[in-house]
Amino acid sequence: MIALFGNKLSPNVTVIEITFLSLQIKKIRFQGDISEWDFSIGYASVIRVSETEFRNYTVSYHNKENGVFDIIFHIHGNGVGSKFIESLKVSDELFISPPRGKKLYEQNEQRQFFFGDETSLGVAFAILPLLKKNNHQFQFYFELDEENKSVPELLELENYTVFAKNNSFRNEKWLNTLPLFQTQEWNKSNFALVGNAKSVQIFRKVLKDKKQGNIYSQGYWLEGKKGL
Repeated sequence: MIALFGNKLSPNVTVIEITFLSLQIKKIRFQGDISEWDFSIGYASVIRVSETEFRNYTVSYHNKENGVFDIIFHIHGNGVGSKFIESLKVSDELFISPPRGKKLYEQNEQRQFFFGDETSLGVAFAILPLLKKNNHQFQFYFELDEENKSVPELLELENYTVFAKNNSFRNEKWLNTLPLFQTQEWNKSNFALVGNAKSVQIFRKVLKDKKQGNIYSQGYWLEGKKGL
């Protein structure tokens, strides 16, 4: 982290607004100098969550003119990241890096498919305006816990299907029965798979076996692994 950001690890943004979309989903608005930041879809920002630890999160909304941006957090478990985000309150100051990383959106493909879970809702919210502006045909699939299944509606997402988080997306046989694979129209599409690393891995395998479209994937977390 020192190699990446040098002496720029001091607080650089301020919490100005907090909204709970569910007991586990917390949307926080930050303010700071973001005039030089690159908000490409799929890029993530590093947040300092302790003296020695950092976590990656994706920006869901930004307005450079006003110097504000939102991040939608999934607070679960007792990890240092969840504890830190849960503790944040209005007026707190913290370090958040400019976004960087792996792009998930290819605008030249007419059809766009997005898969994720609670950790992916921010990316879905960020990409929706682009999908509509560029007249894409698009579909969102989310695997969510019961207490979070209404969050896509609260975020005013469109063309989405919510599935129970019951390990179905780790079952190749079940995946092959999805409506997505029962038609030829999605054969040439852009597939963005993010969220739980195991679900992403198996979904990606099914797509690759079918030689179906362009696949962009990023595991955000995995059970039993810290700091993914």
